[in-house]
Amino acid sequence: MHVEIAGDGPPLVLLHGWAMHGGIFAPLVERLRAHRTLHVVDLPGHGHNRDCGVPLALDACAQALLDAVPDAPWCGWSLGGLIALRAAATQPARVPALAMVCATPKFVVADDWPAGMPAEVFTGFAAGLGADWQTTIDRFIALEAFGSDRMRDELRMLRDAVLAHGEPSPRVLAEGLRLLQDSDLRDALPRLRVPSLWLGGRRDRLVNPAAMKAAAASAPDARFVQVEHAGHAPFLTYADEVAQALLGFLAEAQA
Repeated sequence: MHVEIAGDGPPLVLLHGWAMHGGIFAPLVERLRAHRTLHVVDLPGHGHNRDCGVPLALDACAQALLDAVPDAPWCGWSLGGLIALRAAATQPARVPALAMVCATPKFVVADDWPAGMPAEVFTGFAAGLGADWQTTIDRFIALEAFGSDRMRDELRMLRDAVLAHGEPSPRVLAEGLRLLQDSDLRDALPRLRVPSLWLGGRRDRLVNPAAMKAAAASAPDARFVQVEHAGHAPFLTYADEVAQALLGFLAEAQA
């Protein structure tokens, strides 16, 4: 597992979202590197780990990353949040604090989870992968940026970043969509033994902040923070605000 390391101070692990790679965190890394040693991960099948052989499954990813990084808080964005939550829930001694950025334990709507995304969104993207994966990624990126009051800047940054570490594997893209569609980690929340931060963008069109509030309310030592003008990738255009929230949370958690 290839992991980029930057900065100085106590360690912090960063996990990216679907179809991306660790390089997407560059604005956040610049603001955190004076305070933290950042272990910036490319998830299996993505970026520098495109051919690592680890399946894109929650337990396999969590274990592979636990083997590759020191004991540290984990910060997961979107899809990366599912993996971070699994690791924190199953290995709290190794992951002493958890930050979820625009991520929830269940991404798809259900009768008892009304703030989730319609399942048709994910099945539509999955159907598009076989025909034209590049156009499908571009559609997903547009949805990530939509809603932010700096939409054009975010859209440009996402499009510039997506292939910067090489093309993602179409097979892994499909696996990632299935993870987003099928995962339900809500049962882990009441038993979560580490402090958690749930940071959402008020204008996010992929992850409803109401779902993040509900998740935070279900965990015993959790807080919800909202970035008022941000969409699904608040660390791109509101990196200062995201960094301050993360550093304040970690200081209070003593992690």
